[in-house]
Amino acid sequence: MARKAKKAPAKPFYRRWWFKLFFFMALVFGVYLLYLDHTIRSKFDGRKWALPAKVYARPLELYLGQELKQGDLKFELKQLGYRSVKRLGQPGDVVQWGNDWQIYSRGFVFWDGDEPARKIKLKLQDGRISELQSMNGKALDLLRLEPLEIAGIYPSHNEDRELLRLIDVPHLLGEALIVVEDRNFAHHFGISLKGIARAALANYKAGSAVQGGSTLTQQLVKNFYLNHERSLQRKAQEALMSVLLELRYSKSEILETYINEVYLGQSGKRGIHGFALASRHYFGQPLKELKLEQLALLVGMVKGASYYNPWRNPKRALKRRNLVLKLMLQQQLISDKEYRRASKAGLGVIKAGSRPSQRYPAFLQLVKAQLKRDYQEDDLRSEGLRIFTSLSPSIQRQAESSLNNKAAFLERYYGMKKKSLQGSVVVTAVGSAEVLALVGGRDSSAGGFNRALNAKRPVGSLLKPAIYLTALNRSAEYSLATRISDATVKVKTPENSIWQPRNFDRKSHGEVMLYEALAKSYNQAAARLGMQVGLADVFNTIHRLGIEKELPPVPAVLLGAVELSPMDVSAFYHSLANEGIHSPIRAIREVTSSGGQPLKRYPLQVEQRFSADSVYLTQFALQAAMRIGSGRTAYKELPQHLEVAGKTGTTNNQRDSWFAGFSGSHLAVVWLGRDDNGTTPLTGSSGALRVWSDIFSKIPTQSLVAQPPLGVEYHWIDVATGKLSQAECPGAIELPFIAGQQPVEQLYCQPRQPKRRSWWERLFGRD
Repeated sequence: MARKAKKAPAKPFYRRWWFKLFFFMALVFGVYLLYLDHTIRSKFDGRKWALPAKVYARPLELYLGQELKQGDLKFELKQLGYRSVKRLGQPGDVVQWGNDWQIYSRGFVFWDGDEPARKIKLKLQDGRISELQSMNGKALDLLRLEPLEIAGIYPSHNEDRELLRLIDVPHLLGEALIVVEDRNFAHHFGISLKGIARAALANYKAGSAVQGGSTLTQQLVKNFYLNHERSLQRKAQEALMSVLLELRYSKSEILETYINEVYLGQSGKRGIHGFALASRHYFGQPLKELKLEQLALLVGMVKGASYYNPWRNPKRALKRRNLVLKLMLQQQLISDKEYRRASKAGLGVIKAGSRPSQRYPAFLQLVKAQLKRDYQEDDLRSEGLRIFTSLSPSIQRQAESSLNNKAAFLERYYGMKKKSLQGSVVVTAVGSAEVLALVGGRDSSAGGFNRALNAKRPVGSLLKPAIYLTALNRSAEYSLATRISDATVKVKTPENSIWQPRNFDRKSHGEVMLYEALAKSYNQAAARLGMQVGLADVFNTIHRLGIEKELPPVPAVLLGAVELSPMDVSAFYHSLANEGIHSPIRAIREVTSSGGQPLKRYPLQVEQRFSADSVYLTQFALQAAMRIGSGRTAYKELPQHLEVAGKTGTTNNQRDSWFAGFSGSHLAVVWLGRDDNGTTPLTGSSGALRVWSDIFSKIPTQSLVAQPPLGVEYHWIDVATGKLSQAECPGAIELPFIAGQQPVEQLYCQPRQPKRRSWWERLFGRD
């Protein structure tokens, strides 16, 4: 009988469970590694950052014959961070000898092509560019400088960065970063025991923390994926993710991402990330233009951007920077001579706050409002769009200065409480309808209530040109020589009250010519004329000129009893300034992707809504307002040869002071008043006109074109009778008429000795 086989001894119970537990933990750990790997790849392979939209001012275009003042050119170049040097060496350099300039432009990728970096020279003479050529003597037709970045539309977490490819990073910056932060970067796999030991030894010798033990990869993982919690669990997760990151991606990809991600400071609520943006934030220049000592400062700040902030802690920052320079010397990245020079240099930072995150918040509100018609809010905060606008930094500066200085002067002159007077300004380009400057209040650097866009105030006499344009459109009935009564007007309202407008001087002026009634802003004459041509037709003219608001059907609207914003008034007056052609007021020119591909264009829209003939006659009357009427004090500041047109506006109890006026190239609307709607001592001419005149006396602008349209002829008219006259007759003035509509009757007189007279002398009939 065979013997039974012996059973194998059973494995101890605890061995079986330890095996299962080990297998289960290995499985969990594997799944966890897969999760971490997925987390790493999903962010690193996709869009790493939510990039804010960048908003740019218009580029300064340089061309032969351009009107350009020395001060404006200096201002624009300073805003762009150009450096004054003795000899051009790199992009961003400027050399000036009197009226002769040499500029090394930086180049820029525009929506319509690349503008290369170029060395050019130009000469300014009598406020114009008289010479423009490259350094080799070749004449240039046009040079566009890079546009000034004026704002960003930031993600909800308020991070901002300017992305760089590793190939565009200064070689010395990358080398210094590795020397200071991770000397073994090229050889480790995410974590470095040797680096930890070396850092510990260096810190022990220095008696302070001069080196960190974390690798650049670990720092990137901490900033990119994790939080700043100090725990063993988080450090273990950081180490695992660092190894996985190194296995998945090359050293160059990791270093490039680190250079763009690292936190280097704060500007208000906006976080400054990456070396490229930090360079502009602290030095006002592109990273590739920085000096050795400036690069060293940025590298030193990686250890603690707040602790080594060069504005708040300059001594600490200087000590840290010099330590970085010393480490660079020890690793033979720089020579002893370079080290001595750089370590003796100052920090070289720009003035704190000179590069705010939003330079022109009021203008940006207009840009955002126009962008929201075409883009979702999330796109503006995350897609890195580049938005090119029409803002002129030099005109914006002048508008801000004029408003502040004149408002402060008026407060002192009239004994008003300091800062009690507020105001706003909108400057547009005649023809393109582009907003060149927008000031929402006297504190232009702050956000808040934007009076240029949102302050709806009664406009007084600003709407009167619509009455006269309506009449002049009926050329068979009305001309500038038509006589209208300025006698008292009384109108019974539906509420059984009497509307009785009065002139500002409380006088009636009898029979006056139509052009004089507008030039001198006679209320009674305007009200009478408006009712003669019909309220409905006048309101239609107001709407066709650009006012979209519904108007109450009452005659008081004729004299400005309607609330409008300065932006509304700009649309109205631009149609008058642009020969009856209506164009929507706009602030955006182009939008491109972050890579420069055009996305949307904002072309000029034009619609001829009035004949050029009748608009020309209206312009003539508004020019007369600047010579003999309510705007004549402007010529205390304006040159006599500059022909402009404009209209004052003053509301009841002088609560609002308005002026809207234009030259051949610029239109500006100015409002002054109090936010509490209180009374002021100001009229349109004593208040807003002063601001407007100051702006137009200092910006390069052109006279209104003297050549009339083909359908307009000039004739001499006798002031007393309104009959045709001769130039030599006493009391004769020269007025424009639509061809064939001039008076028929002829007045003959004893001719005087002919004498050449100026335009305004002919208008007055003065000797």
